[in-house]
Amino acid sequence: MLMSRARLEDAERRTLAPYAAFAGDSRGRLHTEDESEFRTAFQKDRDRVIHTSAFRRLEYKTQVFVNYEGDYYRTRLTHTLEVAQVARAISRALGLNEDLAETVALAHDLGHPPFGHAGERTLDRLAADAGGFDHNRQSLRIVTELERRYPGFAGLNLTWETLEGIMKHETEYDVADASWEPDARPSLEAQVVNVADELAYNAHDLDDGLRSGHLSPTQVAEVGVVDRLMRRLGVDPARFDNRARYALVRELLGTMIDDTIRHTHAAVEDAGIASIDDVRAHDDTLVRHGDELAAELAELKRFLYRNLYHHHRQIRMTRKADHILERLYHAYVGQPDMLPPNVRAEVDRLGAQQAVVDYLSGMTDRYATVEYRKLFDPMTLT
Repeated sequence: MLMSRARLEDAERRTLAPYAAFAGDSRGRLHTEDESEFRTAFQKDRDRVIHTSAFRRLEYKTQVFVNYEGDYYRTRLTHTLEVAQVARAISRALGLNEDLAETVALAHDLGHPPFGHAGERTLDRLAADAGGFDHNRQSLRIVTELERRYPGFAGLNLTWETLEGIMKHETEYDVADASWEPDARPSLEAQVVNVADELAYNAHDLDDGLRSGHLSPTQVAEVGVVDRLMRRLGVDPARFDNRARYALVRELLGTMIDDTIRHTHAAVEDAGIASIDDVRAHDDTLVRHGDELAAELAELKRFLYRNLYHHHRQIRMTRKADHILERLYHAYVGQPDMLPPNVRAEVDRLGAQQAVVDYLSGMTDRYATVEYRKLFDPMTLT
């Protein structure tokens, strides 16, 4: 049987929950274009995101550990893929549109600069008098302006629903753009991605912290949810090996996903949600944990913040990142003639600050480090 776009859209209406985002009901794209014959609008969005230069660069952008610190640590790309997997699992169980959730998840960190949140703080400080820097806004710039792949328009011409999910991405480390329909909640699919982001980094940052030795098994066992799961698995912190670590992280992620599914479904039922309009008009977000797990995860986040993100080795790397980006920024803004021709053209169009911020934020950790050496190490050839 040939699955045309019309059949795919019909399948969504027959199988998804009534409050899901249906591709056939999309508010559309800024620039009119024909839709695919065998893909829904959200599937087309997903494919466009995956083929961007910005998506490929995530492979060499920091999640917690800089890429060259080890081949097995998460990068911004592997984090993104894990968020997409979690978002799909939750969406599938709730009868939501997996394609939209996956697309938003794949796009949510496109605007992240090199060196993770440390790099973002540095760029925000350096560009403060030009509006600062926020990776959500930069993600929108990438998909609406900076990626230039089509003759008829700048950007990717994504659907309104995907852009909404990017702009309303919100976690403890991400602030939604208040200018994007501030009185309306985003789709449940976008809300799922917000939570999936936190679930993914809770699990994989714990995993990478243990693998790196920055965290010890006896140390993490002091966290309530970790201790509870270790006891459930019969894991002894004093005899902790790789298999125990895999089991612990797997159990943590599964526990968080299952809890989110159950409590989100209960919240939707209790609120009498019957359509996506009900979702947008509701006075609170609907994708959530239960109170008990929410308290446990808050404790885990505090633990990771103190013991992993502020580990002395991470602080050293943060200082290096700040130094590299600050020197590059001032060098390029002070003398734009050093920039590549395509970036110099953007200086004429946007001004030096915005063009340099776009250039720096698009760099990978490795590229930024190499550029630093080219500019400031007299023994490195340009």
